[in-house]
Amino acid sequence: MVKSKYQSVLDLGEKLNIQNGDVKEENGVLKVYGTAKTQYEKNLLWDEIKAIGGEEPKDIMADIKVADTSVYHRHTVKSGETLGKIAKHYYGDPSKYQKIFAANSDILKNPDLIYPDQELIIPNK
Repeated sequence: MVKSKYQSVLDLGEKLNIQNGDVKEENGVLKVYGTAKTQYEKNLLWDEIKAIGGEEPKDIMADIKVADTSVYHRHTVKSGETLGKIAKHYYGDPSKYQKIFAANSDILKNPDLIYPDQELIIPNK
């Protein structure tokens, strides 16, 4: 029963390709384990958990580890994106594009010139 309540969390975990994942239901509590690639992906899972169960859900226990703590996320540029749009997506603030630009200065020479399929490091907040 609890598992079906949190099915969208489990589906998101599959979509994100969470590694070493395991799900158990014990005494009405869903126990979820796994390793997300980045902190951003872990946050996505927690946001989904909270959307269903509230800020402090009592019927789910999640132990999500992060494989790569050196970055917040790795983002592949899509057509039409700008560093400002990417910064708004990850940080909620387009002016933080400079942080992304600085973290990728080895491949970016101008913050206004990014190209589809470039993989950018999104630095930790």
